[in-house]
Amino acid sequence: MSNLIVHGGRPLRGEIIPSANKNAVLPILCATLLTDQPLRLVGIPDITDVKKILDIFRVLGSEVAVDYATGILELHHHLTTFDPARHRLPEEMRSSIMLVPPLLARFGVARLENDVKGCTLGVREIDPHVEVFQRFGARVESSSDSLIVRTREQMQGNHHWLDYASVTTTENFVLCAASASGESVLTNAASEPHVQEFCRFMAMMGVDIDGIGTSRLTVRGGKKLGGGEFRFSEDFHEIATFLALGAITGGEIRVRNTAPEQFPLIDRTFAKFGVEVVHQDGWSYTRQNGPLKVSKPFTSNILTKVEAAPWPYLPVDLLPIFIALGVKAEGSTMFWNKIYDGAMGWSSELSKFGAHVFLGDPHRLITFGGIPLSPATVESPYIIRVAIALFMVAASIDGRSEIRNALPIRRAHPKFVENLRSLGASVDWVDEE
Repeated sequence: MSNLIVHGGRPLRGEIIPSANKNAVLPILCATLLTDQPLRLVGIPDITDVKKILDIFRVLGSEVAVDYATGILELHHHLTTFDPARHRLPEEMRSSIMLVPPLLARFGVARLENDVKGCTLGVREIDPHVEVFQRFGARVESSSDSLIVRTREQMQGNHHWLDYASVTTTENFVLCAASASGESVLTNAASEPHVQEFCRFMAMMGVDIDGIGTSRLTVRGGKKLGGGEFRFSEDFHEIATFLALGAITGGEIRVRNTAPEQFPLIDRTFAKFGVEVVHQDGWSYTRQNGPLKVSKPFTSNILTKVEAAPWPYLPVDLLPIFIALGVKAEGSTMFWNKIYDGAMGWSSELSKFGAHVFLGDPHRLITFGGIPLSPATVESPYIIRVAIALFMVAASIDGRSEIRNALPIRRAHPKFVENLRSLGASVDWVDEE
């Protein structure tokens, strides 16, 4: 177990170059298996999930050369093999499920462990993925410990309408459609920035895809895909996180941001806590007049609300960092997670700092902010942005706090502590057996 020791109360200042978005990098890595041509990926992050997928590639016989110092990854899958009797996909990553379509395309079979999981964000069913595989003609066989997916011939294009705009299910549909014959159309597709980046990578390899950034994707598949070079974009989650860290500590952090067009709703959410976000010359930073304060709605007798749902709503992964701002800001705010059941059960940890929060139901939380807080030892669930939100609160309080089980941060953010120290934070990792 890895814990973060924080000596808070220091305004954080400086500049940050964000890493690539884990939620774009992992599906793109899975998609590389669709081609036997050389690929070069620039900006690969030094995170645990990337290393797990690259380890799988090596086991399967792929050529892998990575230099995390320069962020350059060279991949060549021309000698790759797969044997479902002995090869296992990583159970610790939900993204493992996106290895199924390229394995089907190349070998006609894939094996997925029943226990595959990611962050503990409530119930995350596998059924929509199974339905996608079946729509393309695959057979799914369940055993006591795994799912075996098989196809006897080339997959066939089809039209599909998702129950909800799931990111991973959208990516799995595109992965299947890329190797299927004919045209495939997906309605109610997810359109998050990382889904758009994934689709741009697919187009770079030669996939004919229309509708990128919309809720309707059309893919004309079945042709041989090529190689090439692809450069990852900055992670908008990390950009927003460091902006929030500057705001909650009363400092100013300038963050590299070459896609400010993704931020209007995020900017307006910051404004609900008295924080203005400025985008200028490829950089973003925050400024505020005095302490954080919740802006009151014009409609009387209602709470200021922050609602998170599939893009183009506020991204649900960012909700915890705004809850941290709500704890510090004078005034009351209701936070509404419209996706995951029970994903805000960690709010009891905020109470250990002295925060006043009320969990109304599995989806809605109210913060009564602006009250004095004290340092504390808190326990993070296995959710990346929650561990960071708890750190944010601790960093804003004078004294020593400890965020226990903060390991999920390492799944998404390379050099997180080193970046914080460069901004003036007093923070250390402490590993326990």
